[in-house]
Amino acid sequence: MNDKLVFLGLLYFVQGIPYGLQSSLLPLYLRGAGHSLTRIGFTKILYFPWVLKVLWAPLVDRVGTKRRWLVATVCGLALTCLSSAALAPEAHIWGVAGTLLTMNTLASVQDIAVDGAAVGLLKGRGELGLGNTAQVVGYKAGSVFAGGGLLAVIDVAGWSWMFVLLTFVYSGMALFVWGTPVLDHETVRGQQADGTKRGGEAVRPWRIWRKLLAVPGTPWTVLYVLTYKLGEQGAVTMFPLFLLDHHMTARELGFWNGVIAMGFSICGSSLGGLLLAQFSIGALMRRVFVLRTVSMVFQSSLLTVLEPSPLMKGMAVLSMSVQHFLGGLITTLTFTTMMHCTQRAEESIQATHYSFLATLEVLGKLMFSALAGGLVDWFGFQVAFLFFLSLSAGTALHVWTATFTGALREHQLKDQPK
Repeated sequence: MNDKLVFLGLLYFVQGIPYGLQSSLLPLYLRGAGHSLTRIGFTKILYFPWVLKVLWAPLVDRVGTKRRWLVATVCGLALTCLSSAALAPEAHIWGVAGTLLTMNTLASVQDIAVDGAAVGLLKGRGELGLGNTAQVVGYKAGSVFAGGGLLAVIDVAGWSWMFVLLTFVYSGMALFVWGTPVLDHETVRGQQADGTKRGGEAVRPWRIWRKLLAVPGTPWTVLYVLTYKLGEQGAVTMFPLFLLDHHMTARELGFWNGVIAMGFSICGSSLGGLLLAQFSIGALMRRVFVLRTVSMVFQSSLLTVLEPSPLMKGMAVLSMSVQHFLGGLITTLTFTTMMHCTQRAEESIQATHYSFLATLEVLGKLMFSALAGGLVDWFGFQVAFLFFLSLSAGTALHVWTATFTGALREHQLKDQPK
C-alpha cells in the first residue's frame, strides 16, 4: 500500500506544477504589469486542454500501457521546460503562454493515465480514501512548489534557472516511473489487452458515451462536479488580487497565499482522507459545505472593512487559510466520490469514465474563473463576492437536499463496509 501511495503522490506532484505556475505566478505577474482583471481571468483559457482530455481518454484506455503513457508525457514536460528556459517573460509573454498551454496538454494526458492506474490499484474504502488523499495532497504540493516556493525565490534564481530546475524534476520522475514495480502487473495486462483489441471492432464513440452515462450514480455526480466549486473558485481567484490592490505586495501574497494558505489546503485534504475512514461521505459533505458558506460570509465582510493595518491583514490571511483548508477537505471528498462512482463501470471504460467526470469538474471551475474577473470589473468586489456567496450557499443546499432525495444516500450505502 505504501508503494502505491508514494507512486500516486509523486505523479500527482509533478502534475500540479503547471497549475501552480499558472494560478499563482502568472496572475500576480500580469497584475503587477498593469493588466486588467478581465484579461487575467481570460488566461484561464490556457487550462482548456483539461476540458478536451475526455476526447483522447479512450485512446489512453485502449492503446499501449499506463507506464508508456506516463513516461512519454513526463519526458515531454521535461523537454518543454528545457526549451522554455531561454524565454524571458517580459519580452516573450506569448511564448510563456505557449509553454503553459503545452504543459497543460501533456499534464492532462498524464492525468488520464495516472487516474486509470489509480482506479485499478486502489481497492476498498480505506485505500480509496488514502489514495485520493495522496492525489489531492500531491497535486497541491506540486502547486505550492511551483506557484509559491518558486515565486518566492524567482528574483534570486531567475526565470531560466527555474525552468532548468523543473527539467531535472521531470527527468527524475520519468526514470522513477520507468523502473517502478507498482505497474509491473499492469504492463503485462496492457500488452494482453492490446492483442485482444487489435482483433476486435473499432471503437464506437456513441457506445462509449452511452456506457458512461449508464453507470450507476453518474447523473448526480455529473451535476455535483459541475457546480460544487463555483462560488469558492471565484473567491479564491479574486481575493488575492483584491489584496494586491489594497496594500499587500506580490511577494507577500506569494508567501501567504501561495505557501501558507496552500499548506492549509494540503492539511484539509489530508484530514479528509482520515475522516473518510470513520464517517460516510454524505455526513461529511453536509457539514463541510455549511462551514464553507460561513467562511465565505467572513471573507466577504472583509471587503467592506479592510484597512492597511496588521490586524486586518492578519484577518485576510486567516480567511484565505480557512477557505483553502475547507476547499482541500471538500476536494478529497469529491474525488473519492468520483472514483467510487467510476469503480462501478466496466474496467475497459474506467479511465474514460473518470476522465469524463474530471473534465466536467475542471470545466465548471474554468468557465467561472474566466468570468470572475469580468464580474469584478463590471460590478465591483462587493457585489461580485455576494454572488460568489450565493453560489456557495446554493451548493450547500443542493448537497443537503440530495440526502433526502436519495442521491447521496446511495453513495453512503455503497460506501459502508460489508
